[in-house]
Amino acid sequence: MTESSGVVIRSTGSACNVLTKEGKIVECRLKGNFRIQGIRSTNPLAVGDNVSFIIRDGDDVGLIDKIEPRHNYIIRKATKLSKHSHIIAANIDQAIVMVTLTSPRTSTGFIDRFLVTAEAYHIPAALIFNKIDNIFGEEITRLNRLIALYESLGYKCYKTSALQNIGIEDVKNLLKDKVSLLSGHSGVGKTALINAVQPGLMRKVGEISGYHQKGKHTTTFAEMLPLNFGGYIIDTPGIKEFGLVNFDKSEIAERFPEMRNLMHQCQFNNCTHIHEPGCAVKLALSKGLIDESRYRNYISIANDEYFEETDWD
Repeated sequence: MTESSGVVIRSTGSACNVLTKEGKIVECRLKGNFRIQGIRSTNPLAVGDNVSFIIRDGDDVGLIDKIEPRHNYIIRKATKLSKHSHIIAANIDQAIVMVTLTSPRTSTGFIDRFLVTAEAYHIPAALIFNKIDNIFGEEITRLNRLIALYESLGYKCYKTSALQNIGIEDVKNLLKDKVSLLSGHSGVGKTALINAVQPGLMRKVGEISGYHQKGKHTTTFAEMLPLNFGGYIIDTPGIKEFGLVNFDKSEIAERFPEMRNLMHQCQFNNCTHIHEPGCAVKLALSKGLIDESRYRNYISIANDEYFEETDWD
């Protein structure tokens, strides 16, 4: 029997591939039932997990007997109304949400829920606006407005066209020497971007459904891919909806940087920023210092309204 350790680079549930410190990829499965940190998760094992495993004499498959504590993770509700959660990835350096204004359209509701989750686990986040070669007229104005908004909040934004090779060098600099999670709706171009960043990976590119203008899934399981210029990118299945997990209502405003900077000025310490008098957040909103769409999304989260991709802003 031999013992080893490594990082999970691909997970299909109880089965996974582990990259050892020696650079060998070993197929592994979980030994027994795991429950990590009390999380009711559909996947106790996630890409990015550091694990220890044993290989018994005569076996080719390792048995994972220990999952090291995670220093962070991105998590969401597994399905609408579900009490379980789904861990998208663990132990990452940054989380990147990929956005398209059309084919398919990404709403600010989806963006903000993703960013709020990243803020909750102190994970730096960035936005990539893809398919910029496919927007015209008023959509260009909306793109520039969104970029100005999120950059004013401290989030780096990138404009790309994966198919036209626009903005790819900037994205490579963003990814270099970091473990990066790339997420977004199906069809926004995650796979095409990975192909553009490192052509040798030869990922399969999906098509857009003409009827609904939604992407067809091409990535079935999360997978950590090594980049030849340094770092790893975690490719994830397209997410249709993003439900928040384990959020206390009183803490939500802290995950909005523009509200976090004003909260100490409110008249009441337990201000919800919805109906109380003397609220610094609502005053800033009335003066146009807080974006109305961001505030609407805050209200939606505070009211525990589960966002779905049909709820456009």
